[in-house]
Amino acid sequence: MEFNATVQALKCPNCGIEVKIENNPEDVLEHNLDVHAIRTIKVEEKTSTSMECEGCGAMVEVDATSTATTCPYCGSHYVLSKKQVESIIPDGVIPFKIDKKDVEAIFTKWIKRRWLAPNVLKTLYQKDKVQGIYMPYWTFDADTSTDYTAMGGIDYQVEYKDDKGEVHTRIETKWYPTRGHINHFFDDVLVRASNKLSDTLLGWIEPYNTKEVASYSPDYMSGFCSEIYTIDLKDAHNDAMHKMSRDIHYMAERDVLMRYDRVRSVRLNTSYYDETYKHIFIPVYSTAYTYKGNHYNVLINGETGKIKGEYPKSPVKIAAIIIVIIGILFGIYLASSNNEDISYNDEIENTQQSELIDYKTFVSYFEEEMF
Repeated sequence: MEFNATVQALKCPNCGIEVKIENNPEDVLEHNLDVHAIRTIKVEEKTSTSMECEGCGAMVEVDATSTATTCPYCGSHYVLSKKQVESIIPDGVIPFKIDKKDVEAIFTKWIKRRWLAPNVLKTLYQKDKVQGIYMPYWTFDADTSTDYTAMGGIDYQVEYKDDKGEVHTRIETKWYPTRGHINHFFDDVLVRASNKLSDTLLGWIEPYNTKEVASYSPDYMSGFCSEIYTIDLKDAHNDAMHKMSRDIHYMAERDVLMRYDRVRSVRLNTSYYDETYKHIFIPVYSTAYTYKGNHYNVLINGETGKIKGEYPKSPVKIAAIIIVIIGILFGIYLASSNNEDISYNDEIENTQQSELIDYKTFVSYFEEEMF
């Protein structure tokens, strides 16, 4: 039987019988983040492990970061529960909500909107190459108390004369020292626990709803792959601290700007209390393809269907878009240079607005696709 995202249960692909997976939210525990945990929860150094197939009993050598696979002898899907015990069993899992049959439609819709992609790319997708992977993540909670200092600026106008004696005004700023205090509770700061997939692509398909974490069961892994963490708790905690610090810095800036026009030189003194962590699995669909010798990846959020991928960009299409943009700009320039007839100018203004909208659309898309 395999986990079926549509019915959120185990389902036999042959006869259709369903078996409910028991979910006990109270079993999703937050662990105290202490020195002992940071020192003991480390990445394993093993490169492979011999495991026994739970279907036919064959001994199979598997990669150290694999926790679910297919037996090469009997073809059954099984979960390497013993391997998970050797590392740590996840505290919870966000189950796949997007079914495998929906992935092809999501990818097809996405690739059709990639204007800069070569046309042949649209025929390269093969749904049997898409794999559902449970990616390991750490989550961190912390209560924080922060004293901050900063410089707050108040703008004022100053009159001055130029070389010709004409009077102008400019904005200047007076800076004043200020301070404040911020209390904030961070809940489920997500930090990736694997470095196998692109951080950039994974970041684009986030966020995930950590409030939907189910208690861990190997049944969720049936029919899917999963990874053991390759980033240990200490390094993940450092990443979480950086994320929290950036958020607190932003909060301090917003706090200063409630009293001043500008802010600079923010300095934080933060204390962290009641820190906890948990280890969870998050659903990702991944596919890879090769085009003209180059390798590309596409990832899909298994909970929301959000997609982000790499793809080759056609130089011919890029050149065509640039030519169109230059043509639009040249047309706007010609239209704006002719202002002899008022009624004609009104018509030009409407044309300019229409062309400007098209231009902005092109630029917006161009920036999104290129950068």
